[in-house]
Amino acid sequence: MKRFFQPIQKDGSFKKPTLAPAGKDADKTTASSTESNSVDADENHKDNRKKDPTKFLTWNANSLLLRIKNNWPEFIKFVETFDPDVIAIQEVRMAAAGSKGAPKNPREIKDDNNASREEKLIVTRALSSPPFKNYDVWWSLSDSKYAGTALFVKKCFQPKKVSFSLDGTGSKHEQDGRVILAEFETFRLLNTYAPNNGWKEEESSFPRRRKWDKRMLEFVLQASNKPLIWCGDLNVSHEEIDVSHPEFFAAAKQNGYVPPNKEDCGQPGFTLAERRRFGGILKEGKLVDAYRLLNEDKDMECGFSWSGNPIGKYRGKRMRIDYFVVSELLKDRIISCKMHGQGIELKGFYGSDHCPVSLELSENYVPADAEQPQTS
Repeated sequence: MKRFFQPIQKDGSFKKPTLAPAGKDADKTTASSTESNSVDADENHKDNRKKDPTKFLTWNANSLLLRIKNNWPEFIKFVETFDPDVIAIQEVRMAAAGSKGAPKNPREIKDDNNASREEKLIVTRALSSPPFKNYDVWWSLSDSKYAGTALFVKKCFQPKKVSFSLDGTGSKHEQDGRVILAEFETFRLLNTYAPNNGWKEEESSFPRRRKWDKRMLEFVLQASNKPLIWCGDLNVSHEEIDVSHPEFFAAAKQNGYVPPNKEDCGQPGFTLAERRRFGGILKEGKLVDAYRLLNEDKDMECGFSWSGNPIGKYRGKRMRIDYFVVSELLKDRIISCKMHGQGIELKGFYGSDHCPVSLELSENYVPADAEQPQTS
């Protein structure tokens, strides 16, 4: 969610970072992400594979390349401390491979000119150094430097399958690279970057978000045969407790425009229409908001994942729009769900306008239909 921030600096205006030299295997991090859209686990590794992941991190990086250039040491320290099994990134903003006019490959970073090759090298170098060299990476990228998602999974937790659309087909990527779906033995993990609702009734605004929410509802109903962990920038604050200033956000306007439907009025992400649809997805999909399950009261210091520009009318105005949503079957396994940024000065945001959010589950899992042991 970037509409209240200064335009992003041009990628050429930076000092080259001091990163570990690229060895002959430097591109393996990217290469591991370019397996077929439907990725089957290697049979040879099954015996050595650990249990399914239990520690997860989600973060809207607001340009992964800029975070690597400007904020990487601090983020590395955070990742090393938390040591997640899975890292879900949104708003990667790296263009997909493919020259102008040619079909794009959303699983590969663009490298068909000098500028894009240098950018790809910066990313692959960063990800081939600790701690990220311990992860396999899957990309789902837009044709341009817009949106996009990435999924980092520790190499000891091989997914059974990875796909890139809400319908789960191996051959299709969601538009703008907004979806990565990984299936593990006991659950599915869905990483999404939901489209912003916008302010006006136009093709790229309300209808797009309504269509997305409708498809999300269909997905959670169809995927109910296995527990789900749904994370990412969902671009919605469900209840008044999920924003710092409910009255401000409810009355927010852009250029004085008032939508014809009252339910579409207000800050994108906090309109009644979005909030009600999100509530319906949770209810119909039998899903639980992990953070709110553990935190019933408003936390004005650490209770929000997005913060407005420290300069201007959005100073101090914050929203919780980044989530871990889990199936009710998993709610008793939730150990913690935390937002790792605090204050209006964006401490712990690592240069983004979003802070990382984490989820930790216990390892104990008993399928609902498992046979109970017989007693003598």
